[in-house]
Amino acid sequence: MRRGRRNGWVGLAYLSPALLFVLIFTVYPLVRMAWMSLHNWSLLTPPRWVGFDNYTRAFDDRQFWVSFGFTLKYTLIITPILIIGGYLLALLTAHNSPVRRLTRTVVFTPVVIGLGVSSLLWYWLFSTDFGFVNTVLLDLGVLKEPVVWLGVDADRSNLAIIASVVWKVIGFGMVLFVGAIQAIPSDVNEASLVDGASYRQRVTRIVLPLTLRTVLLVTLLSVIGSLLAFDQFYIMTAGQPQNETATSVFFVYLNSFPYLKLGYGAALSMVLALTILAFTVVQLLLTRRSHT
Repeated sequence: MRRGRRNGWVGLAYLSPALLFVLIFTVYPLVRMAWMSLHNWSLLTPPRWVGFDNYTRAFDDRQFWVSFGFTLKYTLIITPILIIGGYLLALLTAHNSPVRRLTRTVVFTPVVIGLGVSSLLWYWLFSTDFGFVNTVLLDLGVLKEPVVWLGVDADRSNLAIIASVVWKVIGFGMVLFVGAIQAIPSDVNEASLVDGASYRQRVTRIVLPLTLRTVLLVTLLSVIGSLLAFDQFYIMTAGQPQNETATSVFFVYLNSFPYLKLGYGAALSMVLALTILAFTVVQLLLTRRSHT
């Protein structure tokens, strides 16, 4: 009994640094944000209790829901691209193929670059006057005059940002898919070859079902990352034109800092966090169901 208690305290001692880290940098900020959301706080004046008035205001704020709708649109467009594209690249990379080293190096290298650096790079590439994209398209005769990619047309800006994000993060999903594909027992593939299954049949009936949990995981990570998109829009468009490319997090930033509405910004953050939590719960239930 004493040895068991001693081992328990030893285990807790080993866990204490990680627990302390979570309490300081995760639990406390969440509790603090929830407290802030119940107050009217502008940083210039002491916080004043307003209860759920900030949440009522959030649900009546048309601009917030416009930004949330734009964020959903961005998420619905980019998530299938990342999942399907990453999976196809993983199929090229997982097995011995002539392009294996090329895809691993070229596709995964952008993952190690910071999102801010990547966004700044693509901001230059899409520059109207000296950008690489306009220069190439003009030289090829595809364009007759330079195109303003960022900040004028919301749909065009969104597509340009999606291209930059796909280049930046598709390699991350590819690596996860490669690990899942390579974890499939070799005797399963050998049995399918003996049975005369074609490559397409092996992918659709063996590889894909056995890697479905990883597909759901990458989908969850992609959706959460897309719903929390901020850096690329802040750097490349700054919400222009007329906040039509302002994401939910960008709108939270505007209210919290430039507008000095910390309480309202905290309430918006809580609404967004609860939305992501609801999606995560649904995704985990689907993952558990696929496992059973």
